[in-house]
Amino acid sequence: MGPSDAFEFPDVRTANADGVLAVGGNLSPGMLLSAYRQGVFPWFSDGDPVLWWSPDPRFVVFLSELHVSRTTRRIVRQRRFRVTIDTAFGDVIRACAAAPRIGQRGTWITDDMIGAYTTLHELGYAHSCESWRDDQLVGGIYGVGLGRMFFGESMFSSESNASKIAFTVLAGHLRRSGCELIDAQVYTPHVSRLGGREIPRAEFIRAIAEQIAREPLSWSPGELDPSVVESAVADELAED
Repeated sequence: MGPSDAFEFPDVRTANADGVLAVGGNLSPGMLLSAYRQGVFPWFSDGDPVLWWSPDPRFVVFLSELHVSRTTRRIVRQRRFRVTIDTAFGDVIRACAAAPRIGQRGTWITDDMIGAYTTLHELGYAHSCESWRDDQLVGGIYGVGLGRMFFGESMFSSESNASKIAFTVLAGHLRRSGCELIDAQVYTPHVSRLGGREIPRAEFIRAIAEQIAREPLSWSPGELDPSVVESAVADELAED
């Protein structure tokens, strides 16, 4: 399926209690993009069939609720990291695949997943944000952009705070560009500390339908201005 081909997934309300909606299919651009447009994402282990998920509740970050601690703001202002967008997608997704996860053996970011999302990146749908220490990639995040939505997939960090800074600066950039919501799929303590919270799946489906229909965000490769963080959060400083 090409990127313009559409696939109709089952009604998300038929997903089981864990959030599994469907089994099988493939990771073609058309199927992946159809999934995101319907609030569905792939998540499976190497050697297993493709599993498609739509959990209830859904974990998201409303950018109007982005939480940036004093410590994080200080790191951003000191420019300890240089933050870029779409300059090292392949390196970021491979680093995410290699990153150890507590309570997990191996990775769900298989070679097939890497290939599929690399194709989406080449087509202009998948994007990365990178944190650099000098010329070394030390953190990053990748995901899918549709309309005014960003669907976060995974993050990695090889240096303390590197992924947090990438996420925070990206969130500030996206909010300034008109994005209101980042999908984080399922709860993680890390994203929770940045303002993530769970919402009912039905609310999420309504939100993405509205946001995807809007004019797409700009994803021009290059360095991001860290000052976007200050303008993206409330005037009152968040507490550590």
